[in-house]
Amino acid sequence: MRALSNVELERYRVAILVTVAAVGLITGLLAHYYRLYDVAQIAWSSASCVVIAVLAIQVVQALRGGDFGLDIVALISMSAALVFGEHLAANVVALMYAGGQWLEDLARQRAGREMSALLGRVARTAMRYRDNALEEVALGTVRPADRLLIREGEVLPVDGRVASGYAILDLSTLTGESLPRTFGRGEEVFSGSSCVGPVFDLSVSRQASESAYANILRLVKSAQDSKAPLSRMADKYAVGFLLLTLAMASATWWYAEDTMRVVAVLVVATPCPLILAVPIALIAGMSRASRIGVLIKGSEALETLANIRTAVLDKTGTITSGQAKLVETRVLARYTDQDLLTYAASLDQASAHVTATALIREAAERSLTLIPPTNVDETPGSGLEGLVAGRKVIVGSIAFVRERCAASERDSVTEIGTSDDLPNSMTVGVGLDGRFAGVLTFADQMRPDATTVMENLRDSGIDRIILASGDRTAIAQSMGRAVGVDLALGDLSPEAKVRIIQDERHRGPVMMVGDGVNDAPALAAADVGVAMGARGSASSSQVASIVLMVDELKALAAAMTIAHRSKNIAMESAIAGLGLSVSAMIAAAFGYLSPVEGALIQEGIDLVVILNALRALH
Repeated sequence: MRALSNVELERYRVAILVTVAAVGLITGLLAHYYRLYDVAQIAWSSASCVVIAVLAIQVVQALRGGDFGLDIVALISMSAALVFGEHLAANVVALMYAGGQWLEDLARQRAGREMSALLGRVARTAMRYRDNALEEVALGTVRPADRLLIREGEVLPVDGRVASGYAILDLSTLTGESLPRTFGRGEEVFSGSSCVGPVFDLSVSRQASESAYANILRLVKSAQDSKAPLSRMADKYAVGFLLLTLAMASATWWYAEDTMRVVAVLVVATPCPLILAVPIALIAGMSRASRIGVLIKGSEALETLANIRTAVLDKTGTITSGQAKLVETRVLARYTDQDLLTYAASLDQASAHVTATALIREAAERSLTLIPPTNVDETPGSGLEGLVAGRKVIVGSIAFVRERCAASERDSVTEIGTSDDLPNSMTVGVGLDGRFAGVLTFADQMRPDATTVMENLRDSGIDRIILASGDRTAIAQSMGRAVGVDLALGDLSPEAKVRIIQDERHRGPVMMVGDGVNDAPALAAADVGVAMGARGSASSSQVASIVLMVDELKALAAAMTIAHRSKNIAMESAIAGLGLSVSAMIAAAFGYLSPVEGALIQEGIDLVVILNALRALH
């Protein structure tokens, strides 16, 4: 039989408390209706005792941890009502309190239900050579000097060196580089990168526990452990409200020496406007955010989002689209753009390279008709050649194409020129029938709404925006100038990004926005981590407190607007509810309300507070 997790136990505990309080209240009311007064008293007091016992344990545990919250006011209120024989009032307060906990628990249950685990990207096994044969072994048994087979689509499980052929790797989740890199034999490669080219052999240099990806996982855990826990918004006012309650109860006893008045004051003082208004408004805001494709994992994240003063953003996949796109075509005079694209894209149908995918996508957008290639021969890491409609087509690196063109054509690339000065770009040559035809330039482009989003973030109260990238410094600074950030930094390791978060925290709460494995430690260290989850890595989505499920940066600005509005509504509801509660406490102190009447009036106040808090849904 499967053991329940702590989260599941907490969920069931809250549900049981609500059920016990509700059943006790209804049973007591029915018994009272049929004049079974003793049964009614037993039902109300039993239900109240269960809630009081659980609450007392929580309060003691919280006080031991130095956490002084509003729960202690609710405990005093219920206990006083029960001690002085106001069983119905105690049960009503117990139901209000349990219901408030249930509503708050709803917010916590949203924490990444559909997010895959951080370790989901980590390989569990590896294909190892032994006696000229392959065997699948547990990753923990892999040792330095072992030789592994890495297939297309696989994530490198350990650090090592390319032992055969070429390796074409997607490093975007590790370093932030948006375009794949080719590694030759003997070059070092790192775990966590993905093979997007042909199979190759890997000579292991470090075991899995010492690899680059394992180090990132350790950084994530360290960042999460070092981050101070967020307190509930309502608990910030706990001490003041408790002192006010005790002062009014003491004054009532001193003035009237009537225990029922004191109990009535304590019952009305139950802090349900704070306990209910804040989580309901924040949950409503979370629901509103989900409609625009923003998953907020907890009410604390929404509350903190409204207070952010510094935003740190990754480049690849955040400011940029994270995908290669054809940005420039240079063609010799004897050809047309359409000729070049049609033949190159037709041949690239036989390739899995990222630029091939981008070229085919571009051809589809231009409604070009592609022809199935034949006799295709691909040289890993360099290019491919084949026949398209009977014509010899070559696509690959400039050097690869020049070598396969006629000697008289090899200077054509100088004539046509390339876009080497274009940041974050990759140039591909194309040859037709032994003649150099042109070059295609691919780049990871800035999102069209990036500049507008930066302006919106500043309008939302953010004072400082930093671009923090693992890509080259020159590229990061060029992109930073384009979008208008305050500071652009490049060549950053995961550790460096965490240090930036820590250094900026003195200005106020810090938000980190990223999408790669290399962003995960910074996302965990930030007060609010926002993951680009539409195409981002599993690890970044798992550790982030907010996930953009749509591939649009403008959703972040919209989420901040929702956060500000939800927080304002929560504060309005709480202040209005407390004002009404204080008025009722004064009425109870002068004998105008009995404990039961006070509990019912408190229910009415709660209803007003809830209806106002639900405005955050719109």
